[in-house]
Amino acid sequence: MSSENKKEILYHSVRLNEDSCKGCTTCMRYCPTQAIRVQNGKAKIIKEKCIDCGECLRRCPYRAKKVAIDAFDSLSLFKHNVALVAPAFCGQFSKTTDIDVILTGLKKIGFDDVFEVALGAEVITQKTKELLKGGNLPKPVISSACPAVVRLIAVRFPSLKDSIIPLTSPMEASAQMARKKAMEKTGLKSEDIGIFFISPCTAKVTAVKQPLALAKSEVDGVLAVKDVYMRLAQAITSVKDVEKLSYAGREGINWARSGGEAKALGIKNYIAVDGIHNVIRLLEEVEDEKIKNIDFIEALACNSGCTGGPLNVENEFVANSRLRNMAEGIDSPAAECGDLSLLWDKKVEYEPFSPLDKDMGEALKKMQQMEEIYQRLPQLDCGSCGSPSCRDFAEDIVRGKAQERDCIFRLREKIEMLAKEITELGKMIEE
Repeated sequence: MSSENKKEILYHSVRLNEDSCKGCTTCMRYCPTQAIRVQNGKAKIIKEKCIDCGECLRRCPYRAKKVAIDAFDSLSLFKHNVALVAPAFCGQFSKTTDIDVILTGLKKIGFDDVFEVALGAEVITQKTKELLKGGNLPKPVISSACPAVVRLIAVRFPSLKDSIIPLTSPMEASAQMARKKAMEKTGLKSEDIGIFFISPCTAKVTAVKQPLALAKSEVDGVLAVKDVYMRLAQAITSVKDVEKLSYAGREGINWARSGGEAKALGIKNYIAVDGIHNVIRLLEEVEDEKIKNIDFIEALACNSGCTGGPLNVENEFVANSRLRNMAEGIDSPAAECGDLSLLWDKKVEYEPFSPLDKDMGEALKKMQQMEEIYQRLPQLDCGSCGSPSCRDFAEDIVRGKAQERDCIFRLREKIEMLAKEITELGKMIEE
């Protein structure tokens, strides 16, 4: 598929509200993949570089970033609706630490049934153990649980794509299990059942709308944690007849916290890294073969893991503490994989940014031109030009997206030179 075709079909859940954008460059400075530019006083998102990590969403002081999320009214499209409940969601509530109360409350606000994503996490844990035991993956093996990290590798670290464990996410495994259960329980056809994931993060929205390694997602819709929280916070205070709905074990619940997946696998030589900038720093060292004697890497884009997702409402440290207390004393029975389809349908492919030119010769000339421009720049990476770094700015100039005078330092040099020439001309006239 050509780069031009990819541009047309790329889906992103993170969008820009231009009316709210003040062009302050905050989002640009914190974007981990240099996917944002500020031009004509407004932020612009480069789709080919964006991984939907949500970092701009949490950083924007003007709330100019928004998420393309499904509305709660989408439940009306199906005859039977199931809420896929991530463990991170259960850590949002201060008024209860009883998971059954939260799940019962979801049925009160419009869902016909609920299913814990922690159960899917347990299934993926067992399948991961099987694949690791086979020893056919290059080490260190990288978890595939975080869609932002998987897309990051596809965009920025293509040499590591074969190190990603080729398993679907706990969300997708849970969706399969929930649909099968709902069909058996109701007798309805698959298309009459709506599976809705309550998401703590933006990357999972994109993973549902445009999965990288699956032909199609099993999830029918994605709702934001904060949106469902607003409906449920009051409802759970009036829950009286609490149903027994929670069956997930300790290990599945702890997947929401950084290090939870690796601990569930029982691996000794592992690294658990959270926060997208930390993930990038680690992957750079893995790519440079500086990481030795590590068997498994659990990498999560959000700080503290899924409890730190940008669509949550609670402080991630508080949510982590609640989840830890919830998981204490709960057994972790061995999960049954059954006939679930857990392997990827296709490999993650490298998604390169558009080349400087389709013609290789011209592309090389432009690379040389870019380097010459870069050498003329102050190399301070101040971002005042609207590009995240001087090197990105040089590339933007070559691509025709910026001009060298946009650099305030270069502009000042030209003004000083012009002022000097005017002064000298004035002296010549006086003489």
